Amino acid sequence: MVKIGKIYTKTGDDGSTGLIGGRRISKSHIRVAAYGDVDELNSWCGFVRTLLDVSTYTDLSAQLEIVQNELFDLGSQLAVGVDDVPEGIPSLHPNQIHRLEKWIDAMTEKLPELRSFVLPGGTQLNATIHVARTVCRRAERQVVLLMDREHVEAEVPIYLNRLSDYFFALAREVLRREERPEYLWEPGKTKTCS
Repeated sequence: MVKIGKIYTKTGDDGSTGLIGGRRISKSHIRVAAYGDVDELNSWCGFVRTLLDVSTYTDLSAQLEIVQNELFDLGSQLAVGVDDVPEGIPSLHPNQIHRLEKWIDAMTEKLPELRSFVLPGGTQLNATIHVARTVCRRAERQVVLLMDREHVEAEVPIYLNRLSDYFFALAREVLRREERPEYLWEPGKTKTCS
């Protein structure tokens, strides 16, 4: 279990932050941006969970709780210096990616085939899930930038890629359960609007 002492340490007042293992780097470093985006994504997951009606979405809330814990694992991997990996840092396993795929497949088999891109919205819950999806895609891009410079475990970008797919399926699934229509992109629709 993690032990957290004081909330403020003043050591970051100079624009640096400490990685797990003790090394200090600039808060502008791509590694900090990557795990910061993962942290933001985790917050959006928490917000989505607060919007889920527990009686209707017990299964989805449980899935998101698993995702939130895995995002902390992923973030802790990113918050470790390349040569400073201490004991006990959890790593992602291919089974976790496979579980996301199973969840996606289970939702997708109940959904109508798409014939266009989906416009986020329809309900606050749907729109918020799409925000989580796009934050996930940003986190993935930051991780790929980090991979261009330093070692990142192979499962990290794969997990984030699959997780953005999960959020896409989840956004569609909540509309299906609420019997709400999906709003689809209609190419060129606004050309004739005045």
